[in-house]
Amino acid sequence: MKIAIGSDHAGFHYKQAIIEHLKKAGHEVADFGTDSDAAVDYPKYIRPVAEAVAAGQAERGIVLGGSGNGEAITANRVRGIRCGLCWNLESARLTRQHNDANVLSLGERMMDEATALAIVDIFLSTPFEGGRHLARIQQIDA
Repeated sequence: MKIAIGSDHAGFHYKQAIIEHLKKAGHEVADFGTDSDAAVDYPKYIRPVAEAVAAGQAERGIVLGGSGNGEAITANRVRGIRCGLCWNLESARLTRQHNDANVLSLGERMMDEATALAIVDIFLSTPFEGGRHLARIQQIDA
């Protein structure tokens, strides 16, 4: 799977760990930055991830920050993006099953690295259930 990823300075370290994790699993990764933990404005790195997913240049996206809140808000401003902010394994499973999220937002300050990697794995492997949830997705995207 091709995955677009981007972070601000507060999500940089987990972004690097996630990239390594994804590549080991055989995924193709497009890294939209940032390239260090020096302070930056996150929209510059998050919006291109969402745009790549919306344009079909990546199948899924992952965005990271300190809490993940601003990153999720930024990604969700792009038409066609359904970005879920996840903080545990169940939230990752549900954002895929019920919301067909195509972008995952994580907060590096909110969890340990092992949890972040497990959330990524669940996000990438969980299918959308469709059914009763499909009408809601269509309403979101209308």
